[in-house]
Amino acid sequence: MVSKRIVSLIGAMVILATSLAFAQTSLKYKGVYTAWRQSQHDFTLGKATYNDVYTVQMLRLHLTFAANDHLRAITRFDMAQGWWGVDNADRTVDRIGKTGGSSLFDFKDTNFLFHVDQAYIEFDIPNTAFMFRVGRMWYGFGNKMVLDNNLDGVQMVINKKVELGWAKVSEGVDGLTDAETKDANGNVVTDGNDADLLYISLKNKMGNLSYQAFAFYYRDAGDDDGTTYMPNDINYFRSRFTPHLSQLTCLGLATNYKTKGFNFIGEFNLLFGKDDVNNITIGPKQLTDINNGDLSGFNLYLKANKDIGPKFTLGGVLGIGSGDDDWTGGKGNVNKLRTSGFFYVTEIWEDSIMPDEEGITPQGLGAPNVRGYRELENTTLLQLNGTLKFSKKVSLFGSFTYIGATKAIHAWHVDAATNTTVIDAASSKTIGKEIDWKLDWKIYPQLVFTFRGGVFFPGDAAGYLINGTNQFNDPAWETKTTITYKF
Repeated sequence: MVSKRIVSLIGAMVILATSLAFAQTSLKYKGVYTAWRQSQHDFTLGKATYNDVYTVQMLRLHLTFAANDHLRAITRFDMAQGWWGVDNADRTVDRIGKTGGSSLFDFKDTNFLFHVDQAYIEFDIPNTAFMFRVGRMWYGFGNKMVLDNNLDGVQMVINKKVELGWAKVSEGVDGLTDAETKDANGNVVTDGNDADLLYISLKNKMGNLSYQAFAFYYRDAGDDDGTTYMPNDINYFRSRFTPHLSQLTCLGLATNYKTKGFNFIGEFNLLFGKDDVNNITIGPKQLTDINNGDLSGFNLYLKANKDIGPKFTLGGVLGIGSGDDDWTGGKGNVNKLRTSGFFYVTEIWEDSIMPDEEGITPQGLGAPNVRGYRELENTTLLQLNGTLKFSKKVSLFGSFTYIGATKAIHAWHVDAATNTTVIDAASSKTIGKEIDWKLDWKIYPQLVFTFRGGVFFPGDAAGYLINGTNQFNDPAWETKTTITYKF
């Protein structure tokens, strides 16, 4: 029997096609189809059996409906996004005592049928410098290190350079009320206040140098019940010992300098804020950090590439992100607001596309099932890389990366009697080393076949973060075969 959802989708498409036929509306589209075969091994560094091989696909369409040169409706959606052999399963199937495979990741809609990422209108005021966007759209800055997410709100652009915006990040406890509920003793049980984001950005270009200066302020007013939207309510595990975000301010500058044969990318951002939740213990899942209520952090990212002849490009990356060596007190560390995992330096250590954000599968050691760091959180890394161009269609990228911790990472264990996490005295700054590769073959200009992967050699600090101990140090490795068609 055809599901009501499919019937509704077909009906909507028929209405849309009919409307376009009779209205003076132009349609522009672009999209991408991607399928990748992933093979991951020893992501727990040998503590548990980890040999996962699976295939994932996604078809993404970006549509623009323009009534005229000044008014557009824009949407982006994914179709048939999911794991092969999993996401056709009914969520209510109970063959092995569990729900179907499609109920993974807290029933998020990133599977099989139809998932809408963005839906907004964009319009400018004729004969003025102002342009507006209203709806669900992308919010982000620079190299996607501190904010990279689709949110609901309003954006205003002035002279195509200055941008101001507001986003409703969370509407309380998924309800319309902003009220608090209390128990008989007057303790707040649920706090329905919202979380909001305000930002300003300036983009400009001077010769070969382009830059973006940006600032944002985030406030979660619903923390009186002892939880915050981040990290408590985003429905996936971030890295261990994460502070609550009650307030967060970020000041940043991202630059890009290009000349013939040379490219430089740089970004620095400074973050500070408040954690108003006075938790006095770290729970058994090691989600939250204990601190004195003050949060601060920074990220520095430098990347350069230089052509060495017509066939070879030499490059390097320096990344430094602040950290916290005291998970039981003092200041808390913060490196971002919310990201979808598209900042890339290595294949395995910090690379992760989140299943309930933009992707469908954990990809690196920063994924929720392993909980390593993502982006530059408490990370100092230095990479040397090179790209060899065999022809116009075939190229090979390779890199070696040394990865350390900016602040020492401590060992930990869970006390069986109290079911709480105990921080141990042993610590290390040695996260590890990684070797990566990426082979691209452009079958057509729009169609690319890629074979990529890497090997991560863990140090003691990686073992402490992921497992709480350095007893397991097997190299983690993966390969990924991808076919991508952009149109």
